[in-house]
Amino acid sequence: MMEKTRVFIEKVQNAKTIAISGHKNLDGDALCSALALKRIIELNFGKQATVIYDGNVPRDLDNVPMRADAVFHKNIPDNAKFDLYILVDYGTRKHLGEIEKYVNSADFVIEFDHHFNDDLVGNLCFDNEEKAATAQIIFDMVKVANFNVDSDVVDLLMLAIITDTGHFRFVKHSDVFKDSARLVDAGADVSRLTNLLKNKDKKTVLVEAKVVSEAEFLMRGRLAIATLNHEDYKKLDGRGEIVLSLLGQIRGVQYVVLLKEQKEGRIGISIRSRQTPINQIAESLGGGGHLCAAGAVVEDSLENVRTKIINAFKGM
Repeated sequence: MMEKTRVFIEKVQNAKTIAISGHKNLDGDALCSALALKRIIELNFGKQATVIYDGNVPRDLDNVPMRADAVFHKNIPDNAKFDLYILVDYGTRKHLGEIEKYVNSADFVIEFDHHFNDDLVGNLCFDNEEKAATAQIIFDMVKVANFNVDSDVVDLLMLAIITDTGHFRFVKHSDVFKDSARLVDAGADVSRLTNLLKNKDKKTVLVEAKVVSEAEFLMRGRLAIATLNHEDYKKLDGRGEIVLSLLGQIRGVQYVVLLKEQKEGRIGISIRSRQTPINQIAESLGGGGHLCAAGAVVEDSLENVRTKIINAFKGM
């Protein structure tokens, strides 16, 4: 970490133009980690970095600090070139979306990620699959470099951890609580930050309720499959984590799958498991992720993808 941090400092110091991005359709960890890095660079190097995103940003993230500083990619010229590009929480190259062209043309790429990836994009990689959130890796660098931080950085790192751990429900290692304690000591108010996230549209909540109520249960109730057609998908805010969470709370349910018809012939898949690894199922469909939380995007009909999922779970 020390040597990588030294190189990070050198690259930021020498860069005239810097951009930061996460995966397409930002979640809390990707957005807040990107904004936190932007502010860290401002405070410690006196430089401006541009946070660029593709896809949608959930409404429940509208009130996070510096949200207005995230720029939709269509507001950036297609031929824009950056000396330094920083990727956070991106997963794999195919999750970059329209920002990939900027990444490919950058002189140097640095990545911070906690996902498994056998095709790294970065020239310098701060990766750790054991971390519950990418924000923790950034926080580790902050501590090593003794970077200055302010209330925005502290709040953003805390929000990233809160959202990616499902409000601390998916914690496997104690370092999450240690990092959170340090952030609280630095001024993060968990109750206030949690309330910032309560900002959904009525239509989104109603769609989530509908999808949960219409879920089907297979494998003697161990597998729950929820389906979103395209019309309902357009009303969904984010990735459907509430649907996954609610179905996962049902006694006896071990696996939850959410199928989202993003457009005709393109199905987004989110898979969750209480304990048994399911990442191999996502990988078999061209995706990936964590052991018990993974996903994929498949070019096929909703019914065909449903059949593939059911077949993939046979024998589990």
